[in-house]
Amino acid sequence: MSPYGAAKAVVAPVTRVMWPQKVEGAHLVPEDGPVILAANHLSNFDPLFLGLACPRQVRFIAKKELFDESTFLRRLLSRALRALGPVSVDRRPGQSSQEAMNNSVEVIKGGEVFGIFPEGSRSPDGRLYKGQTGLAWLALSTGAPVVPVALTGTGHILPPGRRLPSFNRVGVRFGAPVDLSPWEGQADRAKARRESTDAIMGAIAKLSGQERISRYAASVKAELEQQ
Repeated sequence: MSPYGAAKAVVAPVTRVMWPQKVEGAHLVPEDGPVILAANHLSNFDPLFLGLACPRQVRFIAKKELFDESTFLRRLLSRALRALGPVSVDRRPGQSSQEAMNNSVEVIKGGEVFGIFPEGSRSPDGRLYKGQTGLAWLALSTGAPVVPVALTGTGHILPPGRRLPSFNRVGVRFGAPVDLSPWEGQADRAKARRESTDAIMGAIAKLSGQERISRYAASVKAELEQQ
């Protein structure tokens, strides 16, 4: 058994006791070759549950707050992610978004599974926000299939202002790869990136049942913080 398999064998049963998981459509993830998993974003716990549900190891470009160990629960999350080994942590100061995307391309071209949350920030209210077009740039530049994923229940585990976690049921639903053939070879065109990203977000919404919002989550959260 690989180190990843061994770690997953330990982490998965523990998390399933704390948060019973219903996984659907995992067979839709291609068994080999590069794949992009595009999921909705409700919680800092999302990478953990996405990684556990996927039959293959998943790599992410992670924000440093995922490794905040200020509380016992956050420490458990951080160490579970490190044990699974799916996270590529980018801590370099001053790195541009394009550099981060280039690093992501390397993961994909290496034939791995790359996980991304195209909303770019956690949803402030459980609705599905506008996807950032970096997702489409990755898909159209590499030709990797994009599998939409809907996470449910993760936003209730530790919402803002709550100190003790809720041990509720979590769902992970995989969909069939999104058909991006209408935009093939158009990674350099803004319109193609926008349209293909919207198609992917539509597939996520169909799986999750979330209401779609035509604004970016980060801008809405910034407005809420100013109130």
